[in-house]
Amino acid sequence: MSNKINITFPDGNSKEFNKNVTGYEVAYDISPSLAKQAVLVEVNGDIKDLHSAIEHDSILKIIKKDSDSVLEVLRHDCAHVMAEAVQNLFPGTQVTIGPSIDNGFYYDFARKQPFTTDDFKSIENKMHEIISRGSQFRKEVWTREKAIEFFKEKGEFYKVEIIKDLPDDEELSIYFQGEWLDLCRGPHLPSTKHIGKSFKLMKVAGAYWRGNENNEMLTRIYGTAWRNDKELRKYLNMLKEAEKRDHRKIGKEMKLFSFDDEVGSGLPLWLPNGTVIIDELENLAKETETKAGYDRVKTPHITKGSLYEKSGHLSHYEDSMFPAMDIDGNKYYLKPMNCPHHHKIYASLPRTYKELPIRLSEYGTCYRYEKSGQLFGLMRVRSMQMNDAHIYCTEEQFKSEFLGVCNMYLEYFKIFGIEKYEMRLSLHDNEKLGDKYVNEPELWIKTEDLVREALTEGGLNFTEIPGEAAFYGPKIDVQVWSAIGREFTLATNQVDFAIPSRFDLSYIDKSNKSQVPLCIHRAPLGTHERFIGFLIEHFAGNFPLWLAPVQMVVIPISEKFNDYCMMVFSKLKQEGLRVKIDNRNEKMGAKIRTAEIDKIPIMIIIGENEVNDNVISVRRKFKGDLGKLGLNNFIDSIKHEILSRNL
Repeated sequence: MSNKINITFPDGNSKEFNKNVTGYEVAYDISPSLAKQAVLVEVNGDIKDLHSAIEHDSILKIIKKDSDSVLEVLRHDCAHVMAEAVQNLFPGTQVTIGPSIDNGFYYDFARKQPFTTDDFKSIENKMHEIISRGSQFRKEVWTREKAIEFFKEKGEFYKVEIIKDLPDDEELSIYFQGEWLDLCRGPHLPSTKHIGKSFKLMKVAGAYWRGNENNEMLTRIYGTAWRNDKELRKYLNMLKEAEKRDHRKIGKEMKLFSFDDEVGSGLPLWLPNGTVIIDELENLAKETETKAGYDRVKTPHITKGSLYEKSGHLSHYEDSMFPAMDIDGNKYYLKPMNCPHHHKIYASLPRTYKELPIRLSEYGTCYRYEKSGQLFGLMRVRSMQMNDAHIYCTEEQFKSEFLGVCNMYLEYFKIFGIEKYEMRLSLHDNEKLGDKYVNEPELWIKTEDLVREALTEGGLNFTEIPGEAAFYGPKIDVQVWSAIGREFTLATNQVDFAIPSRFDLSYIDKSNKSQVPLCIHRAPLGTHERFIGFLIEHFAGNFPLWLAPVQMVVIPISEKFNDYCMMVFSKLKQEGLRVKIDNRNEKMGAKIRTAEIDKIPIMIIIGENEVNDNVISVRRKFKGDLGKLGLNNFIDSIKHEILSRNL
């Protein structure tokens, strides 16, 4: 057997090395200076420790600290260092799990007295001390028996439970940083000094062990970590700006929505101002979908459980559904999604290939049981109005229809000024067929290829995410970033190759044979709740004129101009503009401040000169005074701007 392996580099060149060569040794062979800069290696697409042995022919990429792929590992390293610092400062504390997450990391700790933010300074100081030691991250592989005995003696009973639950054939790796160690799959940077000083502990929260509310409550400490201070400052500034733009705070100030304990957690009440935004979004969706050939439908809020048994939702999503109601001996459920109802509408009439594609749309209200601890303003609710639709098409029509939905996303992004977005192709996991996913391996491969080809042919950038598909087919999840760079999950575009046959959906093809259509589930604007929450933060409540709940306010300088103001107000109202009049017995400064707090885009100021010249004075948010304008000319230009949905 040969003791040599072949290493292929990103440029296509390859070289022979001794078996079990490490990434560091390969980097040093290329250049000693590269070896100094290297912190990780990518072997056949997997990130590995720099000192991991490479046993087989491989494609290898040397990773430096400036690479984006370093961040996840750096944050996990930081979690390990935080855990060491906590156990050093607070003996007897048990560590449980500590992963990296978006923008940071956390660790869950078991301690009789929960941690508070008052503990952060001492923990951070100890972390800096550990990092400055520059201890190497070193991996050892232990037997299950050795690991269980070690952690039992140490009093780490959560670790013992984790080890016992691991598959028998899984390698049990232990990572050291100096004398401190933890159960961990890795990878890690070469040493603690590579973490640097650009980290900060952020908050504490309660977390049930393994996410089960019947288990013990642990204390979770969150932190953020970056490659340098510039990145850290940028992130902290973004958080400050996000706090100012918090949709819960602005929504309350602008009287958009409210929550009430007697109504129930996670069930928003839309106030008049918020309902205006809902109506405008629905008008946009209706116009767009009508042009694209959609037919609107309506479905009920409750349904027999047998419908969800047929669709498979009960077996896959029952935990996310409200409990059943017994009606006349039958179980009824609040509707968690519109799909089965639309399938029934399709099946209500015989169909032929000449009718396809059939596009059914509905802003349907759905209800999902979210745990109380997961509810968050409009972003995580129990009642939601979804921009839903289902497209029934032939296989030949699929690419065009799927791409048409993706292009609809892009048009919406232009309208709302969303400049950064990402489409993520969520794929199935072969090992979970029949459990998490419909057991149709050939159809999975076929439909995933169809989606991939549609995106490629449409020139759309996308990334592939294994194991995140819907149970009935692959999907596109759309991530968007707000004006300040905060990421949101907005919409979805899903392929369903399995459920139509369960509902006996069919059409007669050109050969007079019965065929099962493909189904595309899509929701470009997501739900009103999540999308309006996003828009509030994206615009900081300063909505474009067409979307603003109150578009303008008429303000008289004094009471003697009230009659002229009422004439202007009535004329604007007749033209369908959303206007109010502020004729309170208050000073001008107070009225202007009220309009600014309410984030009203346009102020129309009326004084003696305006009355004498039969004009209005216009003050526009972000543009200042626009001077005196004729009322009719003003109305014409404003209506054109609103109809154009300009930003």
